[in-house]
Amino acid sequence: MARQCLCRLRWRVVLLPLSLFLAVATIVVVGVFGVGPSVNHLWPKTISVVEFSETGRKFQAPERHRADHFSSREAPPAKHLQIQSEDASGDSGPYHNWELFAADYEEMIKTLKIFVYPDVYLSKSSPLASVFLPHPDPSKQGNYFSEHMFKAALLRSSVQTRRPEDAHFFFMPFSINAMRNRPDLHSAAAISDFVAGYAARISSEFEFWNASGGADHFYAYCHSIGRTAASKHRLLNHNAIQVTCSSSYFQRMYISHKDVGLSQVWPRHQEQILNPPNARYRLAFYAGRAQNSRTRQWLIDLWKNDSAFDIFPGSSSFPYAEGFRRSKYCLHVKGYEVNTARVSDAIHYGCIPVLISNHYDLPFANVLDWTKFSVILNEGDIPMLKKILLSIPEQTYLNLYKNVGIVRKHFAWHMTPKNYDSFYMTVYQLWLRRGLTRVAW
Repeated sequence: MARQCLCRLRWRVVLLPLSLFLAVATIVVVGVFGVGPSVNHLWPKTISVVEFSETGRKFQAPERHRADHFSSREAPPAKHLQIQSEDASGDSGPYHNWELFAADYEEMIKTLKIFVYPDVYLSKSSPLASVFLPHPDPSKQGNYFSEHMFKAALLRSSVQTRRPEDAHFFFMPFSINAMRNRPDLHSAAAISDFVAGYAARISSEFEFWNASGGADHFYAYCHSIGRTAASKHRLLNHNAIQVTCSSSYFQRMYISHKDVGLSQVWPRHQEQILNPPNARYRLAFYAGRAQNSRTRQWLIDLWKNDSAFDIFPGSSSFPYAEGFRRSKYCLHVKGYEVNTARVSDAIHYGCIPVLISNHYDLPFANVLDWTKFSVILNEGDIPMLKKILLSIPEQTYLNLYKNVGIVRKHFAWHMTPKNYDSFYMTVYQLWLRRGLTRVAW
């Protein structure tokens, strides 16, 4: 009997750690990849304000209103995605793991649903039309192009749903940039008051905010004044997701791994043929203001007269695009904010981005391996900049150049979004955050 008890004890000692390991592994897989029941493909839909008025504009959310309760009455499946690795040899190129990303991305396309609050369909005669309606011409918005294009693309995408009880996420469609341009909402204080009032209103008119404490709600902006937009609403500040160009984890109101970095893109015509490496005869290029940036001023003071560089404290002496086309490396240097369209400009023109900006939560960093298509430096490396760039082997540079050509499609916006473009890469970051719980009440 003693030997039998000892034998059973030994088996328990072996099986208990194994059981714990399997349980933890299961939790990690479910948390990271969102394993769950499969659902139908989505079909683009719209919803009118009338539909909300007819139901009192108030929904009674079921206890579980996420993807596992999707209706089978959705429209027919979209065409199956042809997902292939960028390199037939199995090399993930500029990705951390192409095959893993591609499979999860396809699942997102089949599954993800985002509900847009109906203010986005206000009448053009409404006093708040400019705040909520999509901008009629985002191409004229310069540095704030991505903020406006996200909304426009979402309304034309396959992930929008008119069934809020089925949504993974809820989009609050106010525009920080539009508010900044209105005399009655121009200041940071007025914008934060407006946003706090909006969050309070949707939480009283709809049931969905209260179901999660706002943790499945998000808003998008590129204007730097948006950093404090949520400061006067505690749950919005702590729980809702910022999709923002100002993605600095040094910023007190940006929470990395909750909030999402939005790629800042300047509207430009597609560069059909990239200038090849052997036609890039300048080492590095930078042109921009140094105001409010000690880092930029330091760079300019040290290198503006070096013959290997094209460094300009303001506008360049030649067309701006020419600086990107003829240079091997193009410098992104922290200004007032970490964000700038120079990163996407460099990628657009096939110039290797050199990132000199501490605390930058790089866009799509959980998918893209930035070390394979850019050079990442600390701001303290500026005195050694030339030595660092000249020490990069030619083959390494050619690999960086090849990978820049591959990632270009991820930094492009389209009114009707295209596979793997900036819109779908951004909502993929949301997809990875599905199921996040509230962090404050």
